[in-house]
Formats: sequence, C-alpha cells, structure tokens
Amino acid sequence: MPARGADALLVRRASVVHRLPAQAKLVALLAFVVVVVATPASAWPAFVAYAGLLAAVVVIARLPLATVARRMLVETPFVVFALLMPFVASGPQVDVLGLSVSRSGLVGGALLLAKATLGVVAAIVLAATTESRDMLVGLEKLRLPTVLVSIIAFAVRYLAIASDDLERARIARLARGGSGRRASALKAVAGTAGSTFVRTYERGERVHRAMLARGLDGPMPVLSGRTTTATEWRTAFALPVAALVALVVAVLA
Repeated sequence: MPARGADALLVRRASVVHRLPAQAKLVALLAFVVVVVATPASAWPAFVAYAGLLAAVVVIARLPLATVARRMLVETPFVVFALLMPFVASGPQVDVLGLSVSRSGLVGGALLLAKATLGVVAAIVLAATTESRDMLVGLEKLRLPTVLVSIIAFAVRYLAIASDDLERARIARLARGGSGRRASALKAVAGTAGSTFVRTYERGERVHRAMLARGLDGPMPVLSGRTTTATEWRTAFALPVAALVALVVAVLA
C-alpha cells in the first residue's frame, strides 16, 4: 500500500539505503550538497560524476524512476530562472541556436540548474527512503535542540492531519454537486483552507492542554533509536567521499 500522511513521500523498499539510520543519511546529504555547491564552473566533469553517483544511489535504493522524475517538478522555478539568466545577464554575447545571449548568464544558469537538480534529487532520495519518525530520531541523535525537534514533529503531524481534512472537504464538496474545476472551486477551496487552519490551531491547543493534564512539565520525551555503527557511517559517506574525489580530479585535470 502507498504511504499515507506524514510518510506520503516514503517509497517502501528493502534496500541498503532504506536500512541506513536517518542521522547518517542526513549528514551524508549535507556533505554531498556542500561538495556540489563548492564545485566551480570550470569543473564540469565533476557534475557528470555527481549525476552518475546519484543515479547509482537511486538504483541501489530501488526507487522507481518515474516517481523520482515526477517529484523533480518541484524545481521548476529554478529551471525557469536558469533559462532566463542568459537573456537578462550582461556581459559578452554568444550565439546559441541563432539567439544572442550573455556568456556569463549562460554559464551561471547552467551552473545553477546543475547544482539545483543534484540537490533536489539527493533530497528526493532522502525523503523516499526515510520514515518521518526516523528522521526525527536522527535529528535528536545529531543534537538538534529538543524544542526545535518537537516543533518539527508537531508540524509534520498536523500538516498530515490538515491535508486529510482538506481531502475530505474536497470529496464532500464534489458529492454535493460542487465543481471540480480549479477556477470555479477557488473560492470554496480558500474558505475550506481557512476553516481547516482554525480547526488545526484549536486542535493543537486541546492537545497541549491534554499534555499538561498528563504531567508534561518541560521538554518532550526523547525518541528512542539505535546507535549508528561505523560500517553504516562508512556506507552513508560513500556518496560524499566519492563526490569529493571526483571534484579533486576534475579541478586538477
């Protein structure tokens, strides 16, 4: 069955990537993004290597390529901005497919698009292979402030509840003869979203009062999670280390 609620992005598979602890995957993702961002425009072969490494991770995680491609649509604003950069940037001009564009804008747009795409795919892999609770445990293991972890936990939970409320309201509107077209249903959707926010806020207050009535007197209880082994850390860091090696080779070549 597909994941629901807070784990709507999770793709359940039996793979090495899925079994890795969340804290190891979070640190590895951060290290990989740092390497990608630090790559200069002159090291274009490194970006090809990064793409190959991420493709290998997707295959090892047994993620459907169609799912990954569909979720990559989230970077559409970056794509649009990158495509516009050659036309709005100043500097020396070059001809591309019969169009005169800025050389610096062309390089900058391509660099932005490459880095954004790699970062988005890496984040997609993390979200598709890690349960929300494991993510919270990983954040605690990485010594993130307890208050911040609690806020994230409540946000994840209530976003899922609000999403379910909106879906039920949409079904009820259609069952009562409402239009399913986006333009005509905009007013109804806006009203539903507002009432859902109010109900969610009130629900949060009731939950907080219930927690106080049950003895909550400070920080939330610590989530339990197993300790990450050295082998798991090495497995997780295979991606950023390989990316760093590719960067060094591309810079020195």
